[in-house]
Formats: sequence, C-alpha cells, structure tokens
Amino acid sequence: MPQRYDVPGLGARLFNTAIRRLAELGVSISGTTALRVRGRTTGEPRGVVVNLLSVDGRQYLVSPRGNTQWARNVRAAGVVEVGPRRRRAERRAAEIPDDAKPALLERYIDRWYWQVKGHVGGLSPASTAAERRAVAPSIPVFELVR
Repeated sequence: MPQRYDVPGLGARLFNTAIRRLAELGVSISGTTALRVRGRTTGEPRGVVVNLLSVDGRQYLVSPRGNTQWARNVRAAGVVEVGPRRRRAERRAAEIPDDAKPALLERYIDRWYWQVKGHVGGLSPASTAAERRAVAPSIPVFELVR
C-alpha cells in the first residue's frame, strides 16, 4: 500500500480538536463523529473526529489524509469506539480491499469534498472511476462491523 500521509498543520489540528470535542458531546457537524481507538504504542485511547460514511445500512471510516496515525491505530487494534461520550459503541473495524474502495470514495467525496479537498490524493467529484482506482491504495477505508 502506498504510504501517503498529509500531516495536518497547527490550524487544522486546533480546528479538529474543537470539532472532536463537540462530537464527543453529541454535536455532529455535517456528519462528524467522535472516534476512539487504542494507540498502537502506548495502548492509551486516542480520540479523533471522522466523517462516518453510511452506505446501504453499512458504516465506513475513510482516512482522506492517507495512512494517518488514527488509521494505523485502527489497523493495529481492529476495534474502535464510535459516537458521543455517553453513547459510545464498540465496533470491529475491517479494512476494505483496494478494489472495493472506488465506489465508497465516490460517495465520500460527493458528500465531503468541500471539507477534504486537497487531502484525497487529488480526487474531486469529477474524478473518473479509473482515477479513484489509482488513488484507492493510498486511502485507508474500514467497515465498522457490530
């Protein structure tokens, strides 16, 4: 898997922290959801805010910035907690194979491009299926399973 990671700058980290705190309180902004995952080195829970993609009753985590710390932690732990602090639900996270990603990436980009443009490997809502297939290996996607 290509190892692309668009490291967020200070402004993005501060903004994401504020949005994560709101999500932990149950306030979702355009589909944001609080995610907690065990750190692969410390074993301590790590919090992040994500856009939870729902397709045909299934839920997916997409890491538009690439092989981020949270994506590496999810891959290592295999289990995450999603939702606000009082209603967190534990879910198993299964990584999606690259050939299944293009359709999910299309849905994700259609919904959140305004938020993630510049961080999805050059994709846009106008990207072709071939372009999504080419970038898919650099964008981790996980299905949440009960």
